[in-house]
Amino acid sequence: MAVPSTGNYAQFSNSGPAAEYAVGNYPQSAGTGFQGFAQSGLSGFPVSSAGDSRNSPASQGINNFQSSNLTAATSVTGGSSPPFVSQRSYGFSSAEEAAAERRRRKRRLRIEPPLYALRPNPPNPSNANSPDKPRLPDSTSALVGPRLNLHNRVQSLIRAGDLDAASYVARQSAYQYIRPTVFTCNAIIAAMYRAKRYSDAKALFQYFFRQFEIIPNVVSYNNLIVSHCESNEVDEALKVYQYILENAPYSPSAVTYRHLTKGLIDTGRIEEAVSLLREMLHKGHGADSLVFNNVILGYLNLGNLDKANELFDELKERCTVYDGVVNATFMDWFFNQGKPREAMESYRDLMSRNYRMVPATRNVLLETLLKHGKKKEAWDLFHGMLDDHTPPTFQAVNSDTVSMMVNECLKEGNLEEAMDVFQRSGKAVKSKPFQMDVPGFNNMISRMSELKMMDKAEMYYKQLCDKSLSPDVSTYKTLIEAYIKLDMVDNMVEKFTRMVEAGLRVIPPYANQWLGYMIEKGMSGNCLPILAKMVEREPKPDVTTYSIVLRGLVGEGHFDASANLIKEMMNHGVGTTASLREFILKAFESVDRRAEIENVLNQFPIQQSNPRPYLSPRVSPRMMEEQGGRSPAMPWQTNYTPRATSSANQWTQQSYQPEQQWNQHTYQPMPTTEQYVHQEQGRGQVGETPQMAGQQFG
Repeated sequence: MAVPSTGNYAQFSNSGPAAEYAVGNYPQSAGTGFQGFAQSGLSGFPVSSAGDSRNSPASQGINNFQSSNLTAATSVTGGSSPPFVSQRSYGFSSAEEAAAERRRRKRRLRIEPPLYALRPNPPNPSNANSPDKPRLPDSTSALVGPRLNLHNRVQSLIRAGDLDAASYVARQSAYQYIRPTVFTCNAIIAAMYRAKRYSDAKALFQYFFRQFEIIPNVVSYNNLIVSHCESNEVDEALKVYQYILENAPYSPSAVTYRHLTKGLIDTGRIEEAVSLLREMLHKGHGADSLVFNNVILGYLNLGNLDKANELFDELKERCTVYDGVVNATFMDWFFNQGKPREAMESYRDLMSRNYRMVPATRNVLLETLLKHGKKKEAWDLFHGMLDDHTPPTFQAVNSDTVSMMVNECLKEGNLEEAMDVFQRSGKAVKSKPFQMDVPGFNNMISRMSELKMMDKAEMYYKQLCDKSLSPDVSTYKTLIEAYIKLDMVDNMVEKFTRMVEAGLRVIPPYANQWLGYMIEKGMSGNCLPILAKMVEREPKPDVTTYSIVLRGLVGEGHFDASANLIKEMMNHGVGTTASLREFILKAFESVDRRAEIENVLNQFPIQQSNPRPYLSPRVSPRMMEEQGGRSPAMPWQTNYTPRATSSANQWTQQSYQPEQQWNQHTYQPMPTTEQYVHQEQGRGQVGETPQMAGQQFG
């Protein structure tokens, strides 16, 4: 046997009896224990005195371990004494091996059973997959890969202003393999609400969260509640709120109470709004300034100043810092009552508290001062906001602030002052200039276009591009329409071309109007490169857009370009109408090319005058059989029939198969949400179809 080293690590031969003691299997010396290891001066291992660990369960285990290994070693050496062992608890052949052992022990610690498993009555782990456990909404981690691409696609259509196309894309994806996340659904529903299309917002909620069983989050319910409130359906909104309390795995948010209290105040039910405020506080929610502001405004509109002041005092007691919007509400009411002194006292009281108010709050104060002619105080507040602007520590100004003051200057006819305000910065030592964003530039471009000062509008457009900002659809739309009004066709074509080259979406109504103007001015040839770029993005040009360009090309005698465009229509799957087909054949017959173009057109089906509309996704027969026909009502409505599951929020996932695809060359107009709903009702699928405003829907 090789003699072990007396250095930092014990070394043994790979042969002979000592091979019994492989790494990690060295017995501890009976005479030294852990104490001898501590005396060796090594660190990084557990150390304890012999007296502390001798009688412990761990020490007894070590002694048993020693006895078994010593007996085994004696039997191998023929009854002789065991070989010499290092005076350490462990021995390693190298420093790397010791480090590997430390890593192994750390990994073992990480996979130890959780603390709840050591409890006397640990919870049953089978409950984790129980069907009674409520399903939770998607988290942000679900918004990745193809689902993120789908979300961005829908958001891009929303920003382009084509809500029907965005709704169409989102509805289609609901029954495909890549289903939308709750964030995508919320985006299109909120866009419908902002566009005041409340019936569409409610129908889409039923479509995504009831019919296709995507789990809604609190934002989804808030969108539905505010749509009900804006439609004067406050009772339905309250039913949704009650449903959240009873079934949702989360609590209502402050935004929920803001929408409900505002809806109740608008319908003259102020006592119920106060009860809802008390309920919010009783459930442990913080004192939200905007909820208090809604109730205060309700009492002020009733002329009950004492009750409004009482609520305001309660808000100040509950909140060390409250939102200054409440003061703006009092100011506006005092001004309307012909009491400017009281209004300014409320304003000075707020400013004396030296709150660091965010731009949204100060903008409300600024708007109130400008509305009631307090120009000096408004400019002082604006300059104070510029002085307090010290990003990234604190942002006191946004583009709405600057745009508000610019518009005020232009209202008074001070163009030079407006241009100066646009680039004005604070004078404080630590203040920094505000970095203008795209909406701020868009406001200046719009104002200059209204004044027909296109040279200055172009100046701000160039500044926007020089700042590495990307002009959006609104930027180009403003410039293009301004050039059309001024009959500056070359500038209009330039901006239209830049818009499509930038990859921005041009919705069909805008495209048809702008291409029609170009053809009217005899520039049909310039339409072809623009149309070729538009095909690369959605929404793609439809048969109406192609018809406008084709008629313009034929009218100017560009038959070769017309034939090529018709072939492109075939490649992109765009059909032709009977009237367009007849026009093309007559035009090409006049130049003896009817047979040529007829061969191309025969590859298209003739578009019927009343084409079959897009069919909505339908559930599988098995699903309908289980449900016995789907109830058109939502769970919180009185005529709702619950499904045969253990929880109203526990709907099993279903696999949906898309319908048979139509011929790819058939032109399919994209229906709006409301058209889609009526089409479904026409087929008698009321159980699957959302109802519109004024009816019971699901």
